[in-house]
Amino acid sequence: MHKPAITQTPIDTTLSNRWSGRAYDAAKGVTHAQVITLLEAARWAPSCFGDQPWRFVVWNKGSDATTWQQAFDCLVPGNQAWVKDAPLLLLICADTLFGHNQQANRWAQYDTGAAAENLCLQASSMGLMAHQMGGFDANKARSEFKIPEQYTLMAMVAVGYPADIATLEGETLARETAERVRKPLSELFFEATWGKSVKGLNE
Repeated sequence: MHKPAITQTPIDTTLSNRWSGRAYDAAKGVTHAQVITLLEAARWAPSCFGDQPWRFVVWNKGSDATTWQQAFDCLVPGNQAWVKDAPLLLLICADTLFGHNQQANRWAQYDTGAAAENLCLQASSMGLMAHQMGGFDANKARSEFKIPEQYTLMAMVAVGYPADIATLEGETLARETAERVRKPLSELFFEATWGKSVKGLNE
């Protein structure tokens, strides 16, 4: 299903074509080489002091179905309903401390989000679909995979090839076929002072 963003002005197609779909092709896996490419894209995100506070845990159903299942079991039921067909799962974590001085890094989550978005955009450019999720049991994931307390568990990501939306049903299908909506530019971007919309933005 092709669902490009409807924009006020043209943007790069990698950006406009990226969307968080839910229909995954269970018959098509993600290769190890593709995984490395996705992680390389994440690695080159910008970060404060170049600290790279992100840490990703990767589970590929094609090479290790057992640990993929453990990760899958950390998701809330609503996400499990459609993630079951996604061959790749990732857990995105942010280091709370700077590596160079062990002081608190208040930009870590911001930087980690940039790395995650790099991965999602790279996936889109490769014909893959990445869907980021907040619906998971962070405490269970930390325990299952021995993640140190120093790291904040931010999101899980499902990655795979898109499938026909006929593989979905009920509320999941309704969400998949719903129109893509964003707040007006004028509500989000201000010029010179808070609340004053940038000139020329749509309402």
